[in-house]
Amino acid sequence: MKMSDPKIKDATLVELAALGRDLRHELFNLRLQQASRQLEKPARLRDLRKDIARIETRISQLGRKAG
Repeated sequence: MKMSDPKIKDATLVELAALGRDLRHELFNLRLQQASRQLEKPARLRDLRKDIARIETRISQLGRKAG
């Protein structure tokens, strides 16, 4: 998911917050799998962290624009 992805670019603050929450939940589950040595795709952890950062950046941009 890139910043130019319409899912992030055109989303509202509420949608971004919900998407961020979902990604954090998935990241938590993957970390549990990693701890129990059951993680199949370790690269997914990095992708999720980057996606969460992109969402947080977009939320920050929208917050600066609104206020």
